[in-house]
Amino acid sequence: MPDVLVDSRRRQLVGALEASGGRKVVDLAALLRVSRATVRRDLIDLERRGLVVRVRGGALPADTTPPSPALLPAETHVIGLIVPSASYYYPQVIDGVQAEAARRGARVVIGLSGYAHEHDAQRIDELHRSGASGLLIASPHGHGLAPDTYARLAATGLPFALIERRPPNPFLPCEFAVTDHRQGVYAAIRHFAELGHDRVALFTNGSPTAALLRQGHSAAVRHLGLTPGVPVVDSGRPAQGSTEAAPHYDAFLDACRDTGVRAALVHSDHDAIELLRRMASRGLRAPDDLALIAYDDEIAELADVPLTAVAPPKHAVGSQAAALLLDRLDHAARGTTPAPVRQVHLQPSLVVRASCGARPTARTAPPPSTKE
Repeated sequence: MPDVLVDSRRRQLVGALEASGGRKVVDLAALLRVSRATVRRDLIDLERRGLVVRVRGGALPADTTPPSPALLPAETHVIGLIVPSASYYYPQVIDGVQAEAARRGARVVIGLSGYAHEHDAQRIDELHRSGASGLLIASPHGHGLAPDTYARLAATGLPFALIERRPPNPFLPCEFAVTDHRQGVYAAIRHFAELGHDRVALFTNGSPTAALLRQGHSAAVRHLGLTPGVPVVDSGRPAQGSTEAAPHYDAFLDACRDTGVRAALVHSDHDAIELLRRMASRGLRAPDDLALIAYDDEIAELADVPLTAVAPPKHAVGSQAAALLLDRLDHAARGTTPAPVRQVHLQPSLVVRASCGARPTARTAPPPSTKE
């Protein structure tokens, strides 16, 4: 019986290729309701028997000569990806880029800048020389791309898009996909307000996201009619858990006590967990003494008191950025009119756990918005 099923599936596969003139592996797998690995094994066997011709990402009927260039519009595309880190925040972004690239038959080559701005130009040049068709970049410092980095990207002559970054001049015709961090902060502070908190403090750690979080905090306090003048502290990015970091946490807790604040948004998860530890050393506990919401949701649920957290849509940011770039590469390959410049803003979600004092539930943000 298994051989009969295999033969039947392979006949369907050949029939689908003959009917369409060629299909991608991902499409064939969906059509036949089997895994991509199964389709690839079938194609290898069918090619040995002279019934199909395999190409990168898919297959053609055996009598197709030459292979149709329209089958896989992205089959020769190589995405050069530059991110600051492959260990925090960006793994899910990278997964999103890879998923979209795989879906469209493209390949991803990565370069790590290591949070050093001077490495940007080096990584851009390396990926350009390696034969990248286009570039995706998340520069290490600030959510506005440095002017010299933008100039270096433009000088390559390659299509490019930004990830979690905007161009240095907002009027430049530059494509990007970003998390709307100000919306994420607003969602967190609104949740605190719904729980009865009139004062909400903010702790940040000097990261590129800190400025946007401060903007979101200020706007939320104003729009929600909360009490201003609460502690807004940036630690300047000392190493988490270090002796240099401890005084910043203690000073923040002192400021919250002195101003009557009993709710705080903390960026990042690591800092929120360290803050919990410093609270415990004082005999304090979340949410009874100070309700907390973390920002990033990388390890928030693993805290001693599971942390409510703002969760940026990292995977979606990566896949959306890759789609922007691949669409532009496809238009260039076909010689068709390029699509309008697109700038995609994605809203984070709020994941409610124990640290804020509400019953744990999951909140999802509204659908992604696209601004052009």
